[in-house]
Amino acid sequence: MAARTLGVGILGCGNISGIYLRNMKLFAGLELRACASRTLASAQRAAEPLGLPAVTVAELLAREDIDIVVNLTPPNDHAALTQAALEAGKHVYSEKPLTVSVADAQRLISLAGSNGLALGCAPDTFLGGGHQLCRQIIDSGRIGRVLGGTAMVLSHGMEHWHPDPEFFFKPGGGPVLDLGPYYLTALVNLLGPVARVQAHGQIGLAERHVTAPGPRHGQRIKVETLTHVTALLDFAAGPQLTLMASWDIWKNGHPPIELYGTEGSLRVPDPNWFGGTPEVSDRDGPWQAQESHAMPFGANNYRGAHWPAERPDQANYRALGIADLAASVRAGTPHRSSAHLALHVLEVMDAILQACATAAPITLAPTLGRPAPLGAAEAAALLA
Repeated sequence: MAARTLGVGILGCGNISGIYLRNMKLFAGLELRACASRTLASAQRAAEPLGLPAVTVAELLAREDIDIVVNLTPPNDHAALTQAALEAGKHVYSEKPLTVSVADAQRLISLAGSNGLALGCAPDTFLGGGHQLCRQIIDSGRIGRVLGGTAMVLSHGMEHWHPDPEFFFKPGGGPVLDLGPYYLTALVNLLGPVARVQAHGQIGLAERHVTAPGPRHGQRIKVETLTHVTALLDFAAGPQLTLMASWDIWKNGHPPIELYGTEGSLRVPDPNWFGGTPEVSDRDGPWQAQESHAMPFGANNYRGAHWPAERPDQANYRALGIADLAASVRAGTPHRSSAHLALHVLEVMDAILQACATAAPITLAPTLGRPAPLGAAEAAALLA
């Protein structure tokens, strides 16, 4: 019997929505049926090229042919709109973070559970070939027991490319909450949950000058959230990692993630993408490239419209987490990009920011296990 197709409605048609709209057709059992946004004009710009109806938020939530609402609104709107979708009887997949408040995230998980609904959250990049290959390397014992490592989220912010970057520099924004989910989700996939956090942070620049084309070009934004944070993460299984998250760095030479084990070391690809080339050293041997392009969701398929010629293509399969959620709804099994995983990542980020404010370590009580690996057969079943 063919799997039941689940209708998908996009809620929020801003900068990130394009890749979701483009990728939805890659996956089996999903069908885009409507778009809604803060303004009808924004929804129309996204919907019309695909021949989809543009509707109001209320109309989207009322449609009986919508099974899954994909919440792509700004982070400060996530809690209210995800709650409204759950109360309308819809499964929800949210962009990261799940909410900007741990209490709100816990409340939404409880609401979804009591209504028998699935609640998932980005990032789903850890399901890509590059990160699943790293999971295989660690689980095989090739680098031994992981002792420590580094995770480096370093750039000079968003104001040079994003057309309306103000929310990045206000409460609820900042590199910890915006980019931290990619790195922390990748680390939890590889190492399990975090048990203790210490951190310090600062605002590097009091103002940001918007140079990106768009409605805010030339304006200045007052920075009201930490833009440079250094944290020590103690994982429940034993590893201790240094995380630096900064939008005050012009240039650096750090790999995104390096892990150091008793038998070798592992360089993990950029967790903002699905593919990449992990590198392994066996003890003090040379780095050895481990190609992931032939693995499910590892092949390069994306190029940004304004990337310089020297920048390589990337693997970008955003919406994979929605397909995994839909498969779990049909089969009645746990999904990997779950709200529980997103809640733990949010708890870690909240602890980092608390530790910055108090200069005191924060202890967590994680109950989460690592998400199940995505095997080749399961991955193939998700594809259209």
